[in-house]
Order: sequence, then structure tokens, then C-alpha cells
Amino acid sequence: MRILLPPSEGKTDPHRGTSLELASLSFPELSEPRRLVLDALTTLCTTDPCGACATLGLTSNQSAEVVRNQHLWSAPTAPAWQIYSGVLYGQLDAASLTVAQRTRLAGRVWIASALFGFVGFTDRIPAYRLSSETTLPGIGSLARFWRDSLTPLLLRVDESELIVDLRSGSYVKLGPLPDSMAQRAVATRVLQKMPLGPPKLITHFNKATKGRILRAVAQHPGKLRTLDDLAQLIATLGADVILIPPTRTGQPQQLDIIVTGAS
Repeated sequence: MRILLPPSEGKTDPHRGTSLELASLSFPELSEPRRLVLDALTTLCTTDPCGACATLGLTSNQSAEVVRNQHLWSAPTAPAWQIYSGVLYGQLDAASLTVAQRTRLAGRVWIASALFGFVGFTDRIPAYRLSSETTLPGIGSLARFWRDSLTPLLLRVDESELIVDLRSGSYVKLGPLPDSMAQRAVATRVLQKMPLGPPKLITHFNKATKGRILRAVAQHPGKLRTLDDLAQLIATLGADVILIPPTRTGQPQQLDIIVTGAS
């Protein structure tokens, strides 16, 4: 099973650690595009901080994010699972997992990143601020920039592996799944049960539920090979699971996960 995750806007700055080494990251073939984006971002934030705020969608009260981006090459790094600190990663709570459980995730998880393309779960990266919807000077649209590099990487996933896409829509655009992989891929939606009417799409519970699913995957002692295996695991978390077949060729299956308001 290959799990594709979004990053998080919230990030934790490491207090110490080695500086960034592109050659040490997963997917070394991405080193050159990573270097181009890093240089474009650090240059923008260093030479035009006000322009950087506008480009990155920051307010004047978030100028510290611009300063953070100025020092990405020299800033301390930590494993990606420690850097990302949003709701999904908070519910995963990887620090409380065993080493074996984190290793299990490291073998399965790819994290989409506007700065690095895909990163591995344990890859050492600095904290940064850059969203997938940004248009960077000298780079252009990051979705367009990364697409040609990331989609070919997805084609390398072993044909026996189920691909579970937990990415948000904007991060799917960085590396869309090829149509040829649709039959062995599943996209997920998290919905909330309503007192009246059909379930509704949600935001906070969406991220929290995905984090709990990922934690359950890490703690599951057996093999998770099929969509049925995954659906049964999710059901143990108290959610209803509905599989929706694709409506067109080249579209992945959709797994609707329906939670209560307390989930």
C-alpha cells in the first residue's frame, strides 16, 4: 500500500539539526527542481520581503514566515513527520508510535510538498512557508512546475500496490495520478453525519480523520494489501465506509468516510 499525504501549513521549527542536504532526500532525481524552487523562494524573501508577503498570501503580522524562508539552506532540519504539525499530523502523533511503527509508515508514505515535490516520511527538511497554489517569480505556477516531475514518479509504484490518495485537491494538482493507475487507486472524502439530510463535506474532521486512519495503519500488525483491508480498518475507528465506483475511465475509486460530529 502506497499512501499519498498532503503537508500541513503548520510547521515546527527544529531547535537544532543538520542543514538541508538535497542529496539525502528521497527521490534524488528531484534535486534540480528542488534547488530551483528553493533558490527562487529564498531570493524572493531576501530581496523583496513585502513582495514575498503578497506572493505567499501572508499578512504583515506573518513577516516571521518570510524571515524563516530566507534561511532555508542553513536552517536546522528534522524528519518530515516532526516538521509538519497541522491537524492531520497532530492526530497521527508519530512521536508516540514505536520505531517499528514509524518505519512501517516510512515504507508506505509519500508527502506532497510545494517546496520539495514529494518527500519521504523521515526525510530531513527545514520548516518553510510555501503553498501549492503559489506562483513564484522565475518558476511560475508550482502545480504546473511539479506536474511533469511528480506524475512519472507515481508510475514507479509497484503494480501490486494499492494507492491511497489522502492529498487535498491543490496538492493532487502537483502530481496527478496517471489514468493508467486509476484501477488500483482510491481517493478519499470525509463527510459528517447530519441530524437531518445527507452527510456533508467537512474540513477539520477531514484532516483529523485522515490522521487517525494513518495512525491505525501504522499500528496495524497485519498486512494491508487491498481496499477491503483498508475499509475494514477504517470501520474499526467508528466510521461508516462507502465505496463509490468511478464514473469515467481514468478516475480512481472513491472511498467516502462518514463520521459523527464527535469524530
